[in-house]
Amino acid sequence: MIVNTANPYPVIGNGTDSAVYRAAGEQLLLAERKRIGNIAPGQAAVTPAFNLPARFIIHTVGPVWVDGNHGERDILHSCYEKSLSKAAELKADSIAFPLIATGVYGFPRDEALNIALAEIGKFLLTHDMKVILVVFDRKAFELSGLLVGDIDEFIDDHGVQIARETEYGVSMNRLESRGMEWTGMPADGKLFRRGTERTDTEEEEELFDGAPAPMDPTSEPFMDVENESLDDVLQHTGDTFQQKLFELIDASGMDDVTVYKKANIDRKVFSRIRCKEDYKPKKKTAVAFAIALQLDMPTMLDLLSRAEIAFSPSNKFDLVITYFVTHGIYDIYEINAALFKYGQPILGE
Repeated sequence: MIVNTANPYPVIGNGTDSAVYRAAGEQLLLAERKRIGNIAPGQAAVTPAFNLPARFIIHTVGPVWVDGNHGERDILHSCYEKSLSKAAELKADSIAFPLIATGVYGFPRDEALNIALAEIGKFLLTHDMKVILVVFDRKAFELSGLLVGDIDEFIDDHGVQIARETEYGVSMNRLESRGMEWTGMPADGKLFRRGTERTDTEEEEELFDGAPAPMDPTSEPFMDVENESLDDVLQHTGDTFQQKLFELIDASGMDDVTVYKKANIDRKVFSRIRCKEDYKPKKKTAVAFAIALQLDMPTMLDLLSRAEIAFSPSNKFDLVITYFVTHGIYDIYEINAALFKYGQPILGE
């Protein structure tokens, strides 16, 4: 099933509308559209798809952007809500949307994207359906200036640190060999690395805003192995990713369906995880569960470590996720929009 950004009158419009008519068969579709008559902004109607490789076309009329004070946002919300409702009534397996009203109607793309993601996300919490949002290219995704600016600054700060280490030849491993230790992740998400033994006269302290700490093998969940045999050590293996995930789900108070929907995870994938104790997820899948469960950074990193997944301060995907988690933002669709903006894999499976 596809969605067409339709003209309110039964005529062939421009842009996406004209392309849909050409692909479906202009005369066939136009005759059906005339039978329906006018469609009010924010409403939706259904026709057969004719020559298109789909069962139906949902025609919805987006708002013409004036200044944002003429109900444009409410109309756009309604376009998505009514279209998704029609798809559910018709028991569609999948539906593909364009970014409604962002062409000749002039709706700002950043706001249009946020509205689309909000309505699609709300719908998917209670429905099983594949929803596709189609754009021309990556540049069409323009997040709000504030959000993009914050993430750009966050990533650039880490780029400066990486460049400094490259320029001066000081790596994390070399600092650790000089007596540095990781002190963990405080509540504000800022990681401090302090020297415990000084080889220089000046106090050394470096700040990595939001960068996740590596696992500390001297603390939980690792045990003190100095006086243990290898056999004894191997008898104390911790929970697997699967075991820890379901422990966290139980603690969250959410049921399985809510969790895998919030994580943008397919039900079949979730079933495989449920049935396989040693399941090793993809990184984007494991992080999606952490976002759905709204884990803080230390808990998320602990969960990921059980799947042998680590975060790096030189990886943009990791930095974007760290940004959102440390800012307490767990909207997976907003996070995916940011990941897409920066050319990174989106969360879910």
